[in-house]
Amino acid sequence: MKTAVHWFRRDLRVSDNTALSEAVQRAERVVPVFILEDAFRTGPDVGAARLAFLLRSLDSLRKNLAELGYPLVIRRGRSEVELPRLCAELGAQAVFCNKRYEPYAQARDNRVFNALNGAGVGFEVFKDAVIWEERELLTKAGNPFTVFTPYSRAWKARAIPPPKPKLRASSKRVPKIASDPLPLDGADLGHPLSQTMPFAGERAARDALRAFLKQPIFTYGTARDFPAQNGTSRLSPHLRCGTIGIRTVLTGLRKARAEASPAQRPSCDVFLNELIWREFYLQVLSNFPRVMRGCFRPEYDALKWSDNREHFEAWCAGMTGYPIVDAAMRCLNATGWMHNRLRMIVAMFLTKDLLINWQWGERYFMQKLVDGDMAANNGGWQWSAGTGTDAAPYFRIFNPVSQGLKFDPQGEFVREWVPELAALPEDLIHQPWEDPLLAAKSRYPARIVLHEEQRPKCLAMFKAVSRRLQV
Repeated sequence: MKTAVHWFRRDLRVSDNTALSEAVQRAERVVPVFILEDAFRTGPDVGAARLAFLLRSLDSLRKNLAELGYPLVIRRGRSEVELPRLCAELGAQAVFCNKRYEPYAQARDNRVFNALNGAGVGFEVFKDAVIWEERELLTKAGNPFTVFTPYSRAWKARAIPPPKPKLRASSKRVPKIASDPLPLDGADLGHPLSQTMPFAGERAARDALRAFLKQPIFTYGTARDFPAQNGTSRLSPHLRCGTIGIRTVLTGLRKARAEASPAQRPSCDVFLNELIWREFYLQVLSNFPRVMRGCFRPEYDALKWSDNREHFEAWCAGMTGYPIVDAAMRCLNATGWMHNRLRMIVAMFLTKDLLINWQWGERYFMQKLVDGDMAANNGGWQWSAGTGTDAAPYFRIFNPVSQGLKFDPQGEFVREWVPELAALPEDLIHQPWEDPLLAAKSRYPARIVLHEEQRPKCLAMFKAVSRRLQV
């Protein structure tokens, strides 16, 4: 094959990239391209933090490719239009890319395939973002897994493939190819970027992995639950954007575990499970695309959720009167990031205390999170709401006060993000209403609901659906 196009999507790296490795092995010349789709501007889930991370990562990729002799071509428009047009300009015989698993992305790939096929150009798609795809791990009955524990056992029973080699410098002279400018502030895409993203790009991803595997991995099993500690990997934006490959992460984890003490290895195993959860939710989305539109358990689509817009807006703004919830939401709004324990707390509060449909929160998270991923976000929200794959879901209800006391015992995280409570002592920081005088002085809002009153309402709401099913 003389010329091939590598279509970059969520694989913004020159190392451990399956489709890119295949392209350079099979074609004399490879032209890398990224297409700025209209969805970057008009999509309902577009958010400034994630767009900033993408654009900074693209800029990093462009520089890395240029050093290796591969100028990155940027085109704006619909992929099914721009890819055949670029192939015609180049005389390319094929387009290589890594597989996407979201239903909307697969629909787009079908359109691209038809357009390229009509132009006589091949379209080759490779597994890269996951270790095992949606139909590679099945139950004994030949069905997709819907429970995590047996899925994880099947996942661990197979050997993990090694990373792909890094792209080598090109020896071919590359003629100048027309390329659109890469916007770095997001303004011309309709989303001015207020957040800075110093940790975007492939080098930042590798630095983050190296730092995590040097020490935090060995205490991850416990430290990961405390938002005031630096106990997590912060790799999720990189895995979502593809600035690091999953095989690279797993290879590093395996090496760290081999060098760990017996007391440290359980933390390594906990982190492995979190990576497997990522693939579990991806295969759930791929095999059961209905979760994009409703509950994994369809019977729960009949739940009578509250439509209290004032409660929802208070939750979004971090003004619910529950300090750990409000601190988490203010952090999300300011940075595009939320600690995993806090994601569960705020999601449980929205669905189990405010009784608001999980889909409202799912959509808000996708608009705000720097690592917003459709599969993981949907799976996490349905787990918290009690409508997902979990075997015993709806009666799991977090108490926001006890969660704060347990996972932010000194109130460090709350003091950082809810400064009006910073002067409160530890015994009041998570329940300022216990001293009405101090609470009034702080000007912190009163609780919009009482947890002890909302819990039985939540249980009754779910039980009402169960009773209807039994009739």
